[in-house]
Amino acid sequence: MKSYELKAEARTELGKKAVKALREEGKIPAVLNGGKIVELPYNGTLKPGEKMVEIAGGRGMITTDITVKAEDVRKLIYTPDIFEINLEVNGETRKAVMKEIQFQPVKDTVLHIDFLEVFPGKPIIMEVPVQIEGHAEGVKAGGKLTLSMRKLKVKAAYTEIPERLVVNVDNLGLGKSLAVGDLHFEGLELMNAKNAVVCAVQLTRAARGAAAKAQG
Repeated sequence: MKSYELKAEARTELGKKAVKALREEGKIPAVLNGGKIVELPYNGTLKPGEKMVEIAGGRGMITTDITVKAEDVRKLIYTPDIFEINLEVNGETRKAVMKEIQFQPVKDTVLHIDFLEVFPGKPIIMEVPVQIEGHAEGVKAGGKLTLSMRKLKVKAAYTEIPERLVVNVDNLGLGKSLAVGDLHFEGLELMNAKNAVVCAVQLTRAARGAAAKAQG
């Protein structure tokens, strides 16, 4: 996974008026989830932007409300690549990945970003781009290769998550498909439905005609 340096500012004003002002300044409100887990009640000192979110078992998770500059995250958003982000906030650098982006439905501008803090050895779930490799037998026979799932959800420690999931299609015949359950990647758990089709070689009109002639 590639790395990316990103500076953020702690966000203490959370109302609609404050958020609107941030966006007018070219900044995007965001939150850093997945932070430190503590026992409740918590008597420690919270840094600017931090708040306690109660989770199960009498424990709490410290999240951080932040802002980032729109120009600084452009390369993170408008790319199929995934990144390990060195996120600098409150004077310290924390490892994170980008989990979710909320877009304005009409203008398609970014309204909000959810980052997830990551730790070595702790599994996370991320969507990873699929890369097709090889030349399918079915394509050689006149079929058309289609990619139905451009990304797959994987569960693994962030240090084990690759930039791409390479799927070889050399043996994929005419009219055949590869489903999630047919794939295996060392150290990764695929979280999509096992019967979901990732790619397939579809019969074209020319291929049907050739098959009919062969049978005749």
